[in-house]
Amino acid sequence: MSVQEYLNKHMLSRKIEDAVNAAVRAKSPDPVLFISNHMRKAVPSVITKIKARQILDSRGIPTVEVDLFTHKGMFRASVPSGDPSGMYEALELRDGDKGTYLGNSVNRAVKNINERISEALVGMDPILQSQIDQAMIDLDKTEKKGELGANAILAVSIAACKAGAVEKEVPLYKHIADLAGKTNLTLPVPAFTVISGGKHAGNNLAIQDIMILPIGASSFGEALQMGSETYHHLKAVIAEKYGAHGCNVGEDGGLAPNISSIREGLDLVKEAINRTGYNEKIKMAIDVAATDFCKGTKYDLDFKSPNKSGQNFKSGEDMIEMYKELCADYPIVSIEDPFDKEDWEHTKSVLQICQQVVGDDLLMSNPKRIERAIHDSTCNALLLKINQIGTVTEAIEVVKLANDVPWGVVISHRSGETEDSFIADLSVGLASGQIKAGAPCRGERLAKYNQLLHIEEELGDHAIYAGEDYRQCL
Repeated sequence: MSVQEYLNKHMLSRKIEDAVNAAVRAKSPDPVLFISNHMRKAVPSVITKIKARQILDSRGIPTVEVDLFTHKGMFRASVPSGDPSGMYEALELRDGDKGTYLGNSVNRAVKNINERISEALVGMDPILQSQIDQAMIDLDKTEKKGELGANAILAVSIAACKAGAVEKEVPLYKHIADLAGKTNLTLPVPAFTVISGGKHAGNNLAIQDIMILPIGASSFGEALQMGSETYHHLKAVIAEKYGAHGCNVGEDGGLAPNISSIREGLDLVKEAINRTGYNEKIKMAIDVAATDFCKGTKYDLDFKSPNKSGQNFKSGEDMIEMYKELCADYPIVSIEDPFDKEDWEHTKSVLQICQQVVGDDLLMSNPKRIERAIHDSTCNALLLKINQIGTVTEAIEVVKLANDVPWGVVISHRSGETEDSFIADLSVGLASGQIKAGAPCRGERLAKYNQLLHIEEELGDHAIYAGEDYRQCL
């Protein structure tokens, strides 16, 4: 093929002439750069390549990372992981070979991306998020994404979402808002983990997290300052009372003194808040994760103390009474998973005690569980963990379910996190009003909080912090 034939086939002369004319009309000070950008915009937007690999999460356990390529560049995403129950959530695909990463490697999920998902998606427009996600769901053909792996599907879904934003030349949070039909971009109230317990720490505290919510801050930046200062005052309080060894941290970065009493932990946090001077501006929350210590119909608050286990059993009624007393004595505005994931009736009772009752293990981001909880008025807030559902589109749909009630929505991290800050943009785009990303320390947690700082700066005078309206950012 001659040069002229090549030019004619691709209509290059006309395209270059159009770009030059556009640069002249714009009176561009850098016509070469202008023409280059103009030509790039003329290129059709399609996924050209998808490449996956195995990386490690914050616990040193394998997870999936994806590079998705379009004509506009490369877009990387990685997925978090928790302690999956497997009953109601989308399934992570792991290799199961005990000789490699103790059975936790994800080479099969990576292979599914590089061979099957890549073949299905190359050539698709990254703006069309729902079509991309549906193509992967159709390819998998299982209810829980067990064929390809929810970890494989979600990594590609997030990477495509990032590519779609760049194709539209809008920030990621704005692209997510467009996908969800949202117009009110809102910076969420952070639920900072300050004390860790349960399965996330090696102390004797039964409940999983004690958190603080700076709802009285005037901006996200101020909320982050409040959280950081409280965390460091708490470290000093703990060191004074238990010594420096009491300042070890759990998987989410929360401090983990060797306490067993919930009240003891709440008292420590209360003292730290007092030292900051933010008393009326900071509220408390607890993630009980009661499923972890439910034994039949009772709850073993000493389940982590082998010498005491069984001596502190509480019935459902005992637990309700305990929550009443705690909410009366401390500024607790949110309780997550106060009972076992199948204990719907007792969970419902907590709505009369606390402003917000959040379903995590109870709901598992599962649409059927959410619909049941809405119908039965079991709780009034959704904890959204995107890897429990498996695609960006499905995450948006369950948030719509919650918004219609209306419920509160908490966008949540996992115990096994990566440096990917996607959930920060997700929380703003969906105007969730709340984000739970761990303590104000550790890089994989701060990646989310720092990205929210970037978003707030970018929005400037248009930045709205949820604050007191953290439950009703609709």
